[in-house]
Amino acid sequence: MTLSDLVNPSVLSQPVYEPGKPIEDVARELGLDPAGIVKLASNENPLGASPLAVSAATRALGQAELYPDGGAFALRQKLSVRHGLAPEQFVIGNGSNEILELLGHVFLRPGDEVVMGAPAFIVYKLVTLLFGARPVEVPLVNHRHDLAALARAITPRTKLVFLPSPNNPTGTANTPEEIAEFVRALPSHVVFAFDEAYAEYLENPPDLRPLIAEGRKVIGLRTFSKIYGLAALRVGYGYASPELAGLLNRVRQPFNVNAIGQAAALAALDDDAFVHRTREANTHGLRQLEQGFTRRGLEWVPSVANFLLVRVGDGARGFVELQKRGVIVRPMKPYGMPEWLRVTVGTDAQNLRLLAAFDAVFGTSG
Repeated sequence: MTLSDLVNPSVLSQPVYEPGKPIEDVARELGLDPAGIVKLASNENPLGASPLAVSAATRALGQAELYPDGGAFALRQKLSVRHGLAPEQFVIGNGSNEILELLGHVFLRPGDEVVMGAPAFIVYKLVTLLFGARPVEVPLVNHRHDLAALARAITPRTKLVFLPSPNNPTGTANTPEEIAEFVRALPSHVVFAFDEAYAEYLENPPDLRPLIAEGRKVIGLRTFSKIYGLAALRVGYGYASPELAGLLNRVRQPFNVNAIGQAAALAALDDDAFVHRTREANTHGLRQLEQGFTRRGLEWVPSVANFLLVRVGDGARGFVELQKRGVIVRPMKPYGMPEWLRVTVGTDAQNLRLLAAFDAVFGTSG
């Protein structure tokens, strides 16, 4: 009898997430100097990490022999003040990805359905399949979630609806009014999971708190990986009613978020100056790339996040050829968009390097 004979059959058909290519891998494979490679593939903060967070994380390393606070008490307290909610309304995760999986543990059984847009963050589909549920994918319209179509896709078997805004990989967002109307029309057997990974880049992000106060079955998901620059430390959180947060905390593993990450996240919440600087740099970088792609005759999708989708014809070839020139981007074939690349907004110098590499690979000229 082989291992394959022993495993849960769904594991054998479970798709594998493909992350952005690490700098070290590209350097090793292509014989390049890692210092000369620009990674614009994973929507990381080109300004680095919050300085306050780095200092706090460094101090926390001095007690690395101790287990972390299993309930993330201090972080939940600070988040409660920031959001005007009770500490028991928060669940802290090893990145917001873990909270997506916790939702699966709590709500999904084989035969259930989960409604989501397509293309959207692929982990929604992976989590759905992991628990034997069926992903119901609703095509985007003009690269934006069609909320009316999402509503029509809901059946008596639907347990969860995932909505990211801004959406990854398109960078588009639905308005706060559209989202509130959509949530208030959901049937009572559906839980709404609102992915706000890029919310801090918005001038007017939707506010789930009135919906939570109304007793709606909703949860907001946020991360410290993006605007705070703490992707390496894997800290995210969800906020919901005390009942919903409590259910997720029941299935959460003890010590799921390390002490270094908790300390960094706690300090990052005080670093408003870094958030403001990042947002300003991102706005400038978006305009720089938009203008650069426009001058080169390339189609791109207007974005309110920290990345852009650009149509290049053969995305797989472009991905490989750009890597040879020390620029890592994200091919969109896994998202059903083989003609497109997703590029993270970098610094001025990184964006110029990207555009020059585009000229060399695609024969464009700015």
